[in-house]
Amino acid sequence: MAIQFPSDGDAWISEYGELLNDNDDYDNASEGWGDGFNGDFLFVVEPDDAYDGEEVYFFLGLVNGECTDAYEVEDPEEEDYGFVFRGPYSNWVRLFEGELGPVDGMMSGEFEIEGDMQKVLQYSEAAVEMTETGRDIDTDFEY
Repeated sequence: MAIQFPSDGDAWISEYGELLNDNDDYDNASEGWGDGFNGDFLFVVEPDDAYDGEEVYFFLGLVNGECTDAYEVEDPEEEDYGFVFRGPYSNWVRLFEGELGPVDGMMSGEFEIEGDMQKVLQYSEAAVEMTETGRDIDTDFEY
């Protein structure tokens, strides 16, 4: 059964975390990620012309190929993360439908990233694997 995005965000991000942990390619590509630095991510889905709701926040705890936590966040100020990946709802849809890649989205400005860019570029294969994994979620994009 499809998970609605973004309204059923906690179920969606939980599924994402489980799929990341089952993905050997992600595990291999992200070996060393989060060792000696905070590799946790906050994903921010911003309103746009298609989606006029509130911002939605997702937390992914990521260390050395393992997703240690995955949940929807009410108040991002209460979380400890090393990276933020943000963009408008429509770009998230394009990302997870395969029309936009994560690195291309960052370089073109369709997504903004906060955190150590050197680390992000060093682990660009892991970012691609993360995105591919997200595409495996049976998602019903509501808008």
